[in-house]
Amino acid sequence: MNATLDRIIRHPLKAIGREELIGTILTRGQWLPMDRVWAVAHERSKLGQGWAPKANFLRGVTEPNLMAASCIWDESLARLKLTHPEAGEISICPDTEPNTPVLLDWLSRIWPEELPRPTGIYRAVDANLTDAPDPWISINSLASNHAMSKMVGKNLSIHRWRGNLWIAGLAPWEEKGWVGREIRVGEATLRVQCEITRCKATMANPDTGRRDVDTLGALQALGHQEFGVFAEVVHGGEISTGAMFEVVT
Repeated sequence: MNATLDRIIRHPLKAIGREELIGTILTRGQWLPMDRVWAVAHERSKLGQGWAPKANFLRGVTEPNLMAASCIWDESLARLKLTHPEAGEISICPDTEPNTPVLLDWLSRIWPEELPRPTGIYRAVDANLTDAPDPWISINSLASNHAMSKMVGKNLSIHRWRGNLWIAGLAPWEEKGWVGREIRVGEATLRVQCEITRCKATMANPDTGRRDVDTLGALQALGHQEFGVFAEVVHGGEISTGAMFEVVT
């Protein structure tokens, strides 16, 4: 295998915005840094202080237009810039209460009135707001995305899958055989926990925010509904685009 890490992507505000990185440092038993740190709650949310299920937050499966957002996290200023082709651009400090109305006004331009009304920004204590409560990082294959593109007859953006790490140089669907095994990315080692079952959010074009491909139908035609895997960091270290990737056990 001559595989490498092609992309590193994080999503500081769950379901709303994506940002590509050149490199970062993974820590044992922790999420990708600054991935899904915040989420937007709605009027039907039931929240405590810790991790909460995804149904409590705004999501692309509910409103695909959210999928078209991108972002930039400025660590030095603790500010998040959000950009959307319809809603425009805003810059907020997610942990600062006065910034909440700014975000809610921006969301009102793309969030349908008939859906539960967004109410504010939520940050869990000692957890990131990934779909599972475990400190997992999603790993995906460019070859599998290319295979899906050929199936549906359309070039599928990798941002449909909202993954963290993208690997180049694999055989299509090779990652389905990694569950229970350890993989090495740059200086870090991760143990693959399970495959990722996909939802209707992947049907949305991340450039337009409109559903235009039946990705679930294509997956089901292959006999499953999974794309990519979740893995947990068991040995931390630096990772960067272009770094070597290998299955070690």
